[in-house]
Amino acid sequence: QVQLVESGGGLVQAGDSLRLSCAASGRTFSTRGMGWFRHTPGKEREFVVAISRSGGRTYYADSVKGRFTVTRDNAKNTVYLQMNSLKPEDTAVYYCAATQFSDYSSDYRMYHYWGQGTQVTVSS
Repeated sequence: QVQLVESGGGLVQAGDSLRLSCAASGRTFSTRGMGWFRHTPGKEREFVVAISRSGGRTYYADSVKGRFTVTRDNAKNTVYLQMNSLKPEDTAVYYCAATQFSDYSSDYRMYHYWGQGTQVTVSS
């Protein structure tokens, strides 16, 4: 069992930055790929970024490439999402997720564990 807790969301202005954190429980964090997804009411869940077990490989959605950076610290069981140059369209609830078996994936079906989400609101 893995429990994920996101933090770091908030209300910011366009162009500002935020850093989200996702802390995982248990001793299997380093064996799991991690991902960030986001959801806005009325829209489908959207893939944001994924990072491999070691942190050596990442995969970004085109909409955030060049603005967002994902990292992980396996010693601290934590994955981070640094979000720069935020835009109003980045407004969403952000969820971190851990895979069951995959190293990393953009497919939400590969993720077995999900956090409760943290709200990010970007005003124009």
